Amino acid sequence: MPTIAPRWDRRGCDEAAAAELAQILGIAPIVARLLCQRGLSDPAEARRFLNPSLDQLHDPMTLADMPVAVDRILAALARKERMAVHGDYDVDGITSTVILRRALEWLGADVIHFIPERLKDGYGLQPAAIDRLHAEGVTLVVSVDCGIRGVEAACRAKELGLDLIITDHHEPDVNLPPALAIINPKRRDCVYPDKNLAGVGVALKLVQALCARTGHESWLPGFIKIAAIGTLADVVPLVGENRVIAKLGLDQLTRGPHKVGLRALIEVAGLAGKTIDSFHISFMLAPRVNAAGRMSTPDIATRLLLANDEALGDQVRALALQLDGENVRRQEEEAEILSAARKIVQSDPDVGARSILVVAGEGWHRGVIGIVASKLVDAFHRPAIVLSMEGDMAQGSCRSIPDFDLLSALERCAGRLVRFGGHKQAAGLTIETARIREFRLAVNEVADETLRPEDLMPRLRIDGDLSFRTITGEVAAGIASLAPFGAGNPRPVFAARGVEIVDGPRTIKERHLKMALRQEGRIFRAIAWRAAERHDYLVEHKAGLDVAFSLEQNQYNGETYVELTLSDMKRAEILP
Repeated sequence: MPTIAPRWDRRGCDEAAAAELAQILGIAPIVARLLCQRGLSDPAEARRFLNPSLDQLHDPMTLADMPVAVDRILAALARKERMAVHGDYDVDGITSTVILRRALEWLGADVIHFIPERLKDGYGLQPAAIDRLHAEGVTLVVSVDCGIRGVEAACRAKELGLDLIITDHHEPDVNLPPALAIINPKRRDCVYPDKNLAGVGVALKLVQALCARTGHESWLPGFIKIAAIGTLADVVPLVGENRVIAKLGLDQLTRGPHKVGLRALIEVAGLAGKTIDSFHISFMLAPRVNAAGRMSTPDIATRLLLANDEALGDQVRALALQLDGENVRRQEEEAEILSAARKIVQSDPDVGARSILVVAGEGWHRGVIGIVASKLVDAFHRPAIVLSMEGDMAQGSCRSIPDFDLLSALERCAGRLVRFGGHKQAAGLTIETARIREFRLAVNEVADETLRPEDLMPRLRIDGDLSFRTITGEVAAGIASLAPFGAGNPRPVFAARGVEIVDGPRTIKERHLKMALRQEGRIFRAIAWRAAERHDYLVEHKAGLDVAFSLEQNQYNGETYVELTLSDMKRAEILP
């Protein structure tokens, strides 16, 4: 539950279009309504959305520079040149590295990989990494999930006579690096129709092109499930090709079978034998993979996901357990820094009274400041920049709200920064410690030009009213057909008016509330995550509440039942 009570924004719908769509596709009216609200009123588009398949993937050769990249890689294969995949230390970068390296190995390549370590090597494609790979005999480097602003590294590669192919999805600068090929759908001169691929999605397009050119199209499904982990972890819009990757990948993650490394990760996360959904990726698998790059070396996770030798089962499980331990350590660091950051926001008016929260701490672990920034956004509904100061320099992670382009704001403050890059909603930066206060003032001046007070108020999207008497297993299954949910395809949230609590609320694990709700004679179990502080309020108003909720299908002893997950609760506007 958010710290600030959100305003409920009820979504409208063209009811006539929804009725027509329901009739044409033979689907439940509520599902048709949700599709229309998501801009999918055209029956052909809606049918594709409901039934994602590999044949919906676009031709990878329409990506700018893809033909050049494929030709160069095939030439390197023929000449038995040594190649390197240069990745990034987050889940998107690690999964990108894994699928491209595996594809090249299957094609018979002499290939190694390099992923920078966050604290030692810094972010992105650096000249030092090019020097290192050149010294190891590499003549072709393919970057994944990084490099679009790596001008210095590209220049160094050129000096050394080393060919560089950049694959990335971050926002390009005005001038592109001088690389042999740059594959990024966000290039201004790229006509590729899907601009929102994750880094692993762009890597997958390169793998798709290589498979097609070498007659190995049957290999492609085997890369989808790893690509799904990176896609869901990177919080890209789950529409178009991202939906195809995520939906098919989740199905494969649930069905198996898996290589020994992925199997060990799933087992350690407690997901063996379960139906794996986007929640499990975001909160169970991805944090463990991410923990490697945040707390130690990303190579732990990379080696784990690349492992395919069953004889190494004990070693692989040890890697999975190491990731698990690093994740616990990450959680402890995160909690400590978040507590300190919140105190700064709440006690220092120079920070807390501004439109953008810019907080800094000495020696804060750089591996978790991005998560802390996200949690500050959730708590205060303002863009947040969290800086870890180390001597004369500070490293920062930035997260934004939907109505504010944070990357554009950083560009306007570029003269005060050493370097920066990323997306409109998430970015990173380096700054001299002495300039933090100056930067805080400057970036807030930019924000104050565009952000209105109402932009800083949290909103809860309500897809429509849904009375308890209309909730059935069939309705819940129809809504579930829209999954996976995430950015660009939010989990549907409904409102029920005049609801009473007939059992509870009971606090569980000191953070959450469980209860039973009744409306019009029907009772459903419900849970409100991270809402323990609202216990007394709910007791006071238990006779009459308006609740915002989503539907969950859970299983127990082989039976499927519907449970409500509460997004917000407030005193009923009209008592029952």
